[in-house]
Amino acid sequence: MSSERIFKKRPKERPAKALARVTGLVLASILAVSGLSGCKAAGGWGKDAEGKVKVMTTIYPMYDFAKRIGGEFVSVEMMVPAGTEPHAWEPSSKDMLKLESADLFVYNGAGMELWVDDLIKGVQNKDLVVLEASENVELIRLDEDHEDEDHDEHGHHHGEFDPHVWLSPLNAAIEMESIAAALSKIDPDHASEYSKNLEEARALCQELDNEMRDGLSGFESKYLVVAHEAYGYLCQEYGLTQIGIEGVSAESEPDAARMREIIDLVNEYGITCIFFEELVSPKVAETIAKETGCETQSLSPLDGLSQEEMDAGSDYFSVQKENLAAIIAALEGENNG
Repeated sequence: MSSERIFKKRPKERPAKALARVTGLVLASILAVSGLSGCKAAGGWGKDAEGKVKVMTTIYPMYDFAKRIGGEFVSVEMMVPAGTEPHAWEPSSKDMLKLESADLFVYNGAGMELWVDDLIKGVQNKDLVVLEASENVELIRLDEDHEDEDHDEHGHHHGEFDPHVWLSPLNAAIEMESIAAALSKIDPDHASEYSKNLEEARALCQELDNEMRDGLSGFESKYLVVAHEAYGYLCQEYGLTQIGIEGVSAESEPDAARMREIIDLVNEYGITCIFFEELVSPKVAETIAKETGCETQSLSPLDGLSQEEMDAGSDYFSVQKENLAAIIAALEGENNG
């Protein structure tokens, strides 16, 4: 199996053009899916006992997107357990067994799930459709991302590209587009329902994009000190600059020199908030906050939600809006300090 990726950094676009770009990928996504592995002969794919398409996903955004697009016609399971920081997680033999009975496997790609290639090689289910959801997203090269920052590259990385594509709502729409195309290929009887769900999701993505663009446009200083450099696509889309305590991979640790550099940048730019993540130890963020007199606030990269959050009804859009409110509050302190 193979998937074509676009390895160029996307230029800034006006919102109307950005939505047109997302819409224009419909045909490309459908054509790409027809080239995916697992095309079964006449008779279609298998379904579970309730007649639903069986979908295995890797991380939370893929789970949320697949459920949103598939609706009542799919059964979706997430490999990485709720509340687990996904960067260092690896699948078990039990996960492999579940994949053997699935119809569709959705992973983000772009270097997020380093174990995917080995996992797929071991699958005996020749009818499994494998979808790299980020295949139509224009990826940020890590060296390009760091050229936009005011500090040197540091930390350990997944690979050549920043994989956290879903933090741009427009990229989320592209990933859901690919999922809709895959489900329509597998289950053409419900293609119209998948298309309807996609249109509703696209509208929500555009609404969120408008909220973010409007909410973040009025600040002169737009620096964010974040737990790790997961916010490149968000920053690129809305003119922000991230200062990462750790690298693109959340398990890396800053050294003393990096800590000093961050503290100096906090003081230089008048930053008043240090962002941490719920699934990563806040110890370093708290140390910097104490040293600089900043407050701390949670900011979610959305690669994993806790079971409590999911049970309470949190989803991609609600968490993104919480992120937006937290960023706006931080920038208000930064610009009015």
